[in-house]
Amino acid sequence: MSLRRAKSAEEYIEWVKNAVFEVDDLRDCYNYELEMEDLTRYPLWLEPLEESIKELYNQMAEGRYHFGREDLAFMEIVHRYGDQIPFHTLLKQINETHRKGLDVEEEA
Repeated sequence: MSLRRAKSAEEYIEWVKNAVFEVDDLRDCYNYELEMEDLTRYPLWLEPLEESIKELYNQMAEGRYHFGREDLAFMEIVHRYGDQIPFHTLLKQINETHRKGLDVEEEA
């Protein structure tokens, strides 16, 4: 099964905004578990994941973003810890769009 790619720049930006929201929400969940003492520390991958998603968003917001052929920085984390990241499919879709471009329909 191939991953869906964004069909417009607006949709792609919205996906990245959603990823920022999701990683912030995930951190909030871990904060709650820390307060309840169900957890003793954050997973080691959380901070680099959060930083790389927010850096991607900042690049877009500042006009420094460029599509590329290489995986985005967070993909190594997704490959290793995807089963612990509830929004891993969204991150894979963002990466797929980054690598292959927008999924625009060609005119006949």
